Formats: sequence, structure tokens, C-alpha cells
Amino acid sequence: MQVSEAIASRKTIRAFRADKVPLQTITDILELAARAPSGGNLQPWRVYALIDGARDELVRRVAEKRKENPMGEPPEYKIYPPRLDEPYRTRRFAVGEAMYATMGIPREDKSARLQFFSRNWEFFGAPVGLIFTMDREMQQGQWADLGMFMQNIMLIAREKGLHTCPQEAWAVWHGVIREYLAIPQNEMIFCGMAIGYADETAPVNALQSQRAPLAEFATIRETA
Repeated sequence: MQVSEAIASRKTIRAFRADKVPLQTITDILELAARAPSGGNLQPWRVYALIDGARDELVRRVAEKRKENPMGEPPEYKIYPPRLDEPYRTRRFAVGEAMYATMGIPREDKSARLQFFSRNWEFFGAPVGLIFTMDREMQQGQWADLGMFMQNIMLIAREKGLHTCPQEAWAVWHGVIREYLAIPQNEMIFCGMAIGYADETAPVNALQSQRAPLAEFATIRETA
């Protein structure tokens, strides 16, 4: 698979088959992904890979906590800006509506929407879950490095016939995650990622979010 094919076919998958992913496949993906660009070669990323029973235990612990606090606790960083201006607000709204439309869940059915959203905390059924953290002393430049590391993981996964779902939703369970994985306090829990084989029969996986045309986000100049 060419890089361009991996990029074009990568999309957020929200329903996975239960088929196991070999441990060697996961270690191969992570080792190669670490070739991501890193300013000063800091390599600021940290990843915790949860497979089989380890993955199930985190899901179980979160399910227990949800009985008391269904939506978790405030994350350690702002997932979105407090106030989204246009066109960002419309883009966020549109992709959410498009996603629920694939499953026939209307906007007024808040219960069904919440029930589906909570599947985030089951890694949408994927057999492998990743948790990403970064040292709190890092700044904006290193957050970019972490993002490129994650992108590498998603593209290499496509090469191996797998799909992924990056999940900032895990940020609201940083307390549970930290306790379970004994993550030191100097590491900020950023997000999770599901990895596995896409359930091609699930309607939600038909969604491919739209991208703005080139002219909307790029300025190209040929002369001074």
C-alpha cells in the first residue's frame, strides 16, 4: 500500500470486529511509528498498549465509575476551545449530525446518542487500545510531535489491513487510567486510540468526514 493510499483510506472507525491483532503486529507498528519527526529529537511521546485482558480491565473499571459519574471528570486540558468560531463550529456540528444519521439516531434522541458515545470507553469493540501521554513540561511544539507519532500509527495500521479510532474521549477518565496503569503524575494523559479490524457491516463505518477544498485552507504564491 502506498502512503497516499493509506492516507486516503484512513478514517475514524467506530465499530470493530472482535478478531485479535497479533502482539507482533502492534509492536511492529509502534516501533516504526517512532520514526515520526521530533524537534530536537526529544521524542516526547509515551504510549501504553492494552491488549486482551489488560484492555478489558480498563473498560471494566471505567464502566464501574460510570455508575457514579456517567461522563467522567474534567480532562487535564481543553479538548476544544471554550468558544468555537466559524467555520469550526459548523464543521463540528455537521460531522456529528452525519455520524448519527448513519445509524438513524435523531437529534432529539439524547439517550441513544449518549449510549453510542459511551462506546468510546469500550474502544468501540476493538481488541487493542492505546493510551497516549506526554510529560507536563512539554510545550506546543512537542504536542505536534505526539500528533505526528499518532498519525504514523494510524497510517502503518492501514498498511497492515487495520483501522483505528483516535479518541480524545478517554481524557475524561484520566484518574481511572492513571491509577490502573500507575502512570506518574508528571505525565499528562492526552487520549486513547482503538486499533483493530473494521466491522464493514456497521452503518457508522460508512461515514467519511468531509475536508475543505484546497483554496479554503492553503495560500500558494509563485512570485514575490
